[in-house]
Amino acid sequence: MFAIRQATVDDAPTLLKLAKMVHFINLPADPDIIHQKIIRSRKSFAGQVKDNRHREFMFVLEDTETGNIVGTSSVISCMSWPGHPHTYLQVRERKLCSEDLRTGQVHTTLQLGLDETGPSEIGGLILSPAYRGRKEKLGAILSLVRFHFVGLHRDWFNSRMIAEMMAPLTPDSRNTLWEYLGRRFINLSYTEADRFCQHSKEFITSLFPKEELYVSLLPPEARNLIGKVGVETQPAKAMLEGLGFQYKGHVDPFDGGPYLEAQLDEVPLVVNTRTSKLAAPVDEYPNQGIVSSMTSGMFRAVRVPYAEVGDAISIDAKCLAALGATVGEEVGVTPLKAANAAITEQQGAAAS
Repeated sequence: MFAIRQATVDDAPTLLKLAKMVHFINLPADPDIIHQKIIRSRKSFAGQVKDNRHREFMFVLEDTETGNIVGTSSVISCMSWPGHPHTYLQVRERKLCSEDLRTGQVHTTLQLGLDETGPSEIGGLILSPAYRGRKEKLGAILSLVRFHFVGLHRDWFNSRMIAEMMAPLTPDSRNTLWEYLGRRFINLSYTEADRFCQHSKEFITSLFPKEELYVSLLPPEARNLIGKVGVETQPAKAMLEGLGFQYKGHVDPFDGGPYLEAQLDEVPLVVNTRTSKLAAPVDEYPNQGIVSSMTSGMFRAVRVPYAEVGDAISIDAKCLAALGATVGEEVGVTPLKAANAAITEQQGAAAS
């Protein structure tokens, strides 16, 4: 069985190994940064962080039979504020026409944009390759648990949430768009620039041009990456779109990967999350959902079959043990039926 819990300091070595598998700005393969994030996450789960600008929650997926950590994901309460903007490239279309030639062209342009409104962000989702493609859909539960948690703590998060989707990288972990565009103004490698963002984004706003840039000036292999995602990111993109996330013409200034965004009050997983008491086990469990507890002050969640028993819910003894909860305890619960249907529909449309 698999359970999701908050990350602890003991998980740091495994999280470092997972971080080395992909390039995420919010989970860099840096042991010091990962340790700092775990400490910040521990305080955030405990309710000790009063300022939304410093709240971050890291989850890990645990194989309960082996105790191994096989995946991770995170959610950040606030990713920008005045003086600390979220940066992106606004993608636009410009139509230029000539009356004399009786012809024209539509050009795609990019322009640096700044957002200081403080949206929340989901990110850092990594699943060990050995656990991908399993019938348990472990990547899905790593993603969905974040919305479950947000639904339980709405006042800790902005009404708007964004998700950065990874663009395709070269085999040596470079990005073609960065090489032809970003590096022309910021003389750092893709990896160096990505890592430096952990400390400051001032160099982006200071060195990147403020004017519109015409994409037609870039070679095809660079401009074709704008708004695109890598093969491994396509399922995550389809899942988020199934939950109501949309692409609104914002892409990452480093690799051109799209930002998806949604209003949390329009995400069914968030809206339908509630708290309930645990009733004693029953004979049948017709529903599927995420159930979580804060036993001993530690967040822990499982995806389980459950039954409605009046105002309470019931899960079987094995799931109770995996959750570390007891009958009578208050838990969080998110029904998954509607979400699963929306995700399946979106993924089918993406495949056709």
